[in-house]
Amino acid sequence: MAGKVVHPQSTYDVIELIGTSSTSWEDAAKNVIEEAGKHLRELRVAEVVEKDLVIRNGKITAYRTKLKLSFKYEPKTSKPSRK
Repeated sequence: MAGKVVHPQSTYDVIELIGTSSTSWEDAAKNVIEEAGKHLRELRVAEVVEKDLVIRNGKITAYRTKLKLSFKYEPKTSKPSRK
């Protein structure tokens, strides 16, 4: 079938992370993904679940974006036992 993509069955972990930026919610989300990519393998999907602002003295000082981020689950394998 042309155009159909088949994915094998997989299991994913989902975590929530919050990114910050002094310029935009989009940059805050980008910061989360870039930092998570340094520590997690096979990132899959990010869902924006919340956005808020930090306001000090009537001025926006930070944009914050909370993401649900999924990545491929890799169970820890047990080491072979020694005799």
